[in-house]
Amino acid sequence: MLVEKSTLLPCGIEQCIQQIMSTQLLKYVSWPLVRFVPMDPPALPVLWESQKYLVKLRLFGFLPFGKQTINISVASTDPNRVVLRDNAYGSLIDRWDHRITLVPIEGGTLYTDRVHIRAGILTPVVWAFAWFFYRHRQRRWRKLVDSGFTYSDYRMS
Repeated sequence: MLVEKSTLLPCGIEQCIQQIMSTQLLKYVSWPLVRFVPMDPPALPVLWESQKYLVKLRLFGFLPFGKQTINISVASTDPNRVVLRDNAYGSLIDRWDHRITLVPIEGGTLYTDRVHIRAGILTPVVWAFAWFFYRHRQRRWRKLVDSGFTYSDYRMS
């Protein structure tokens, strides 16, 4: 199943690229719905690298929701279309193929989340969560841009 959601971020694509490469952004835009607890490596780097990261998922910061392997790669670095991919999978979700696409447009950057989901019998439930989750993430993104990229109102862990 597919979830796709776009929003206009009123900032330059360079700022967006800098932010999507930061693990701090994932923590910020996911809070308080999902918390990622690093397992291997035991801490997330400051900036994403093209590699795999094993994490525990915590819904609302505390409810265990299995483990997931975050599998980061940069799919495109064309200055007119940047794509970051997380081809994730986990103990409850067979496929969470998430692509973030950034395209410079008049007034800022068009930011798109597109995720293909496969979770067996849980797919409709996981899809419904993802539908809500990506809307939440984009609200948090807009709030972050509006604040001048001031990370506040969330816990770092």
